[in-house]
Amino acid sequence: MTATVLAPSRSGALRRLGEAARRRGLVLAWVIVLVALGWALFPSLFTSYSPYAGDPDASFAPPGAEHWFGTDRLGRDLFARTVHGAGTTLTATLFAVLIGFGAGSLLGLVAGFARGWADTAIMRVVDVFLAIPNLLLAMVIVSVLGYATDNIALAVGISSIASFARVMRAEVLSVASRDYVRAAYGLGVRRLGVVVRHIVPNSLSSVLALAALEIGSAILSVAGLGFLGYGAPPPEPEWGLLVAEGRDFVAVHPWISLLPGVALAAVVLATHRISTSLRKDHG
Repeated sequence: MTATVLAPSRSGALRRLGEAARRRGLVLAWVIVLVALGWALFPSLFTSYSPYAGDPDASFAPPGAEHWFGTDRLGRDLFARTVHGAGTTLTATLFAVLIGFGAGSLLGLVAGFARGWADTAIMRVVDVFLAIPNLLLAMVIVSVLGYATDNIALAVGISSIASFARVMRAEVLSVASRDYVRAAYGLGVRRLGVVVRHIVPNSLSSVLALAALEIGSAILSVAGLGFLGYGAPPPEPEWGLLVAEGRDFVAVHPWISLLPGVALAAVVLATHRISTSLRKDHG
């Protein structure tokens, strides 16, 4: 009798603990994202050091009270370079997601609403793009356009168009078959009016959830291309480049790559946690 009374109580307590941990994790994720946005928008509020000027006498200084992330071989403050690098990396990420969201949503809308040969042609191209790894496709595009952060943003955005197009098409096909859309046609509403008033607003929720999820992937892609040398040249403080600059010193001065990499990973994981929460709320 005692076991049957206590078992539900224990499971309820564990469930409440799990929910509290998830809420704390979500709050922490929002804090990390807001701090990263603060770095990008107002870097001077977080550090007084220049991301470019170095002190040769302070080269390879370990993390401490004066230099939170330590310094690199030129004596530049790594925390200042990480803070100022947020603007470069997150701006490129934002443009990449906007390009993928805008172009992909438009293609998916046309494919799902027009159907017929237009749907077939668009989706065959989308299938080809989906068959190529995003990072590889972005590398090819940057190689054609030239090495620069702006071109990285464009390349990452183009490589994500196919994912947005497929999700948007699926949503459009689902919404177009619903009764209120048929009723709108029955009332004499024109096709353009049906698209604007009913199909687009009711199809965007899943695409927006995908956009939130793509932010983390775009940050990794932008930083990965920067790490490989496709982005802004030194001494620009871009997150991928910061990690790359310390790879020759990992054995003796690990903080040069490790701490900017931890900041990068924290932002990616935080955006993923937030996007997962948004998708659950949508579902």
